[in-house]
Amino acid sequence: MSEPAAARLVLKPKRARPLFAGHPWAFAQSIARVEGSPEPGDEVAVVSHEGAFVARGLYNPSSAIRARLYRWDDAPLDDAFWRSRLEAAVALRRDVLKLDADDAACRLVFSEGDGLSGLTVDRYGRRLVVLFSSLALHRRRDAILDALRELTGAEGLIARPDRAVAREEGLDVGDVKLVGDLPDGPATVVENGLTYQVDLLHGQKTGFYCDQRENRRAVAAYAGGRRVLDLFCFTGGFALNAAALGGAASVLAVDSSAPALATAAENARLNGASNVAFEQGDALKVLDRLQQAGERFDLVVCDPPKYAAHARDLPAALAAYVRLNRAAVGVLAPGGILATCSCSGLVDRATFRDVLARVGEQARRPVQILEQRGQGPDHPVSAACPDTDYLKCVVARVGA
Repeated sequence: MSEPAAARLVLKPKRARPLFAGHPWAFAQSIARVEGSPEPGDEVAVVSHEGAFVARGLYNPSSAIRARLYRWDDAPLDDAFWRSRLEAAVALRRDVLKLDADDAACRLVFSEGDGLSGLTVDRYGRRLVVLFSSLALHRRRDAILDALRELTGAEGLIARPDRAVAREEGLDVGDVKLVGDLPDGPATVVENGLTYQVDLLHGQKTGFYCDQRENRRAVAAYAGGRRVLDLFCFTGGFALNAAALGGAASVLAVDSSAPALATAAENARLNGASNVAFEQGDALKVLDRLQQAGERFDLVVCDPPKYAAHARDLPAALAAYVRLNRAAVGVLAPGGILATCSCSGLVDRATFRDVLARVGEQARRPVQILEQRGQGPDHPVSAACPDTDYLKCVVARVGA
């Protein structure tokens, strides 16, 4: 028999049902009391108000997520367990999705989507970038990294806390671990037949956004012979697909980050995309300038950063999405295509469609939704955790 966890978190009445169903977060406001004296990162059992076992998890008294849950049988969260979860994640990408080419980029571990809440791993060829958004998992870092190297044959990896949540979890953003052989400069990967350079050490998040792989290719199909505007272009994902794969007449790619644009320009050179121009600037200010100048585009791509990190941010985020998309429609030619995205998990699909309805109302132009897309399959959605269905990519035709 397995040993019982040393401490228990007892839930308040009527708070256990989502957790019984497999949701991996026990929030502070759901906890009635803590039995025992668990330290940050310790293993705990979560039980219902009546004392029924729910799951085993890892405890963090400083986080709004008091316990991240990992297994729903009363057995230990030992090294063998973590390895088994990692093995399943690796097998999905290798055996099912076939994303294991030596020059490919993919998400190897998608946190809650792979039953490993607080762990994100992106694979860039033979190197891995590992982000920890859980203090408790970070304290098991060495065992996790050893298992990842053994399961993938990775030549090198970079492991660091996720800067977005480091303070909330009590993680030191400067605690970066480098293992094995790492490139002196950017890594090179191939996606949709295009070559990209990726800054593994200093790039945003892990250096690239693999979740838009299929969406970049889908949006490129609308670019043929069109004038394209790519807002928040980062290192050129949508822009290069439109130019090199879609046959766009021209592409203007905009971002506020000079380093990102420098990488994007190099990516354009590597792919022979001479019909792409780059501009540094705030997207809304650029849109205002373009509208004032009477510029019109046949395809506009909006892929902004996350606007709603917390529930309290939601009203402001929705207003920001309306403002951005209304401005984008302002430079869109009649009958043009708007490809607009939201990576805010708190903004569900119905709410994002409502945003576009408001934009159409304000612009007095009809919006016809052609495609409603999401993240790539290497970012699997957990049916028990709706938050994992975070990326919305809507392709719409906007009339006169």
